[in-house]
Amino acid sequence: MSETNETDAVSTIITQDEARADTQQMNMIQAINSALDVMMDRDPDVVVMGEDVGYFGGVFRATAGLQQKYGKNRVFDTPITECGIIGVAVGMGAYGLRPVPEIQFADYIYPALDQLVSEAARLRYRSAGEFISPMTVRSPFGGGIFGGQTHSQSPEGIFTHVSGVKTVIPSTPYDAKGLLIAAIEDNDPTIFFEPKRIYNGPFDGHYDTPAKSWAGHPDAQVPTGYYRIPLGKARTARAGGALTILCYGTMVHVVENTVAAMGVDAEIVDLRTLVPLDIEAIEESVRKTGRCLIVHEATRTSGFGAELLAQVQERCFYYLEAPIERVTGFDTPYPHSLEWAYFPGPVRIREAITKIMKD
Repeated sequence: MSETNETDAVSTIITQDEARADTQQMNMIQAINSALDVMMDRDPDVVVMGEDVGYFGGVFRATAGLQQKYGKNRVFDTPITECGIIGVAVGMGAYGLRPVPEIQFADYIYPALDQLVSEAARLRYRSAGEFISPMTVRSPFGGGIFGGQTHSQSPEGIFTHVSGVKTVIPSTPYDAKGLLIAAIEDNDPTIFFEPKRIYNGPFDGHYDTPAKSWAGHPDAQVPTGYYRIPLGKARTARAGGALTILCYGTMVHVVENTVAAMGVDAEIVDLRTLVPLDIEAIEESVRKTGRCLIVHEATRTSGFGAELLAQVQERCFYYLEAPIERVTGFDTPYPHSLEWAYFPGPVRIREAITKIMKD
């Protein structure tokens, strides 16, 4: 896609009201499947590839029905080799295709790091714009499903460190479809992490209560056709004036529930994309509230929350009325038997909010 076509694509963004004129209730899996279907129908250069994405339709069924509709040349299974999957996708992008490879779990993306970092992220720069790598790497990530240390990791911080790669994490079915379409249309490689704990419904952090579905949730009403949400634009999940909470993915819902239970006038900023980061929205919120809490499930040391903390400190220092706090995972492998001690749940979030509001 040329720069002109990128501009044309942006001009086709429709308003939220227009987009929701013809909607259908979807969970996040269905929204992702719909996004892939829409883009494969619109653009014959879009191809889907990965382990079990074809005949089986993916381990979480996100690609169900696509091979039957578009054929084995556009939706195909690969060998179990993440390095090979991404390496082939780099070549496809340079050739002119728009591959959407799936890494079955984010925990298995590490063998593909060399191709992602050394090849995909550098191709446009290294070739002076002659070649691009317009791939979108989809992968379920995060815990909350008793997946243990090899099916629960949140490695987003690794990719936000790499120049040339965009990192996207939706928190609702509506955002998942709009952001995935925008990522597929983008000319740069994008890591699209899907919080698997909220595939089928929002999670309030209380693991010992019945699971909820997306049924009846306003953000589960998803347009059946094409729409896109620009990368780099955060959304205000909850307006407030006493405290800013920065979060993304599953944590948006855990934070919303905790804040509602506490009765705190907190503003919740759902980042949506980590790179590019909507620093203007963050800065505006923190300057208004004077307090900031950062919540993410990834490990604490060098997690993306550290970058957020630095950005807020640099830009909003004279507006802060209390030290910035972080609630994160711990610097250990994700424990199976102690999952809910590791998971940043309502208890730890409530303690952090109480501490900030006292200062």
